[in-house]
Amino acid sequence: MSFTQFSVDDGPHNMDGLRLYARDGTERVEAFIGRKVMDVWADSVEHRGGRQSLFRDQYNALGKLNLAAIQRIVSAKYQRGAAFNRQHPFVEVLFSDITESGEVLDLTELVREPLLSAFHRLTYRGARERTNDEETRSLN
Repeated sequence: MSFTQFSVDDGPHNMDGLRLYARDGTERVEAFIGRKVMDVWADSVEHRGGRQSLFRDQYNALGKLNLAAIQRIVSAKYQRGAAFNRQHPFVEVLFSDITESGEVLDLTELVREPLLSAFHRLTYRGARERTNDEETRSLN
């Protein structure tokens, strides 16, 4: 079984992640990879440690760049049928599906925007305050 018209939905939608469409004969198939799953997948390749979440244009671009790999993952899960995929023909790709597939995300075109300095200050201050609070609690 192979999908036809497998593509990224880069139009407006309110789902927090990569939304894809395909056709299985006459049936429309919708697939979804949540933003957090995309973040973990990208982080598993980058090993940056800083955990900066992807924005919609970034995960859509990664979806288009890795369309063949994602199609193989979605197809494998879809082929399991309704017994393994309760929302059939909707396919939600989990990180376990990605790991099981062995597919590697190509990040060669991923552009990460530097975070604003105000974000770093807030993050640092928040971490410092948490550390101080923890030290205070351990003294009591």
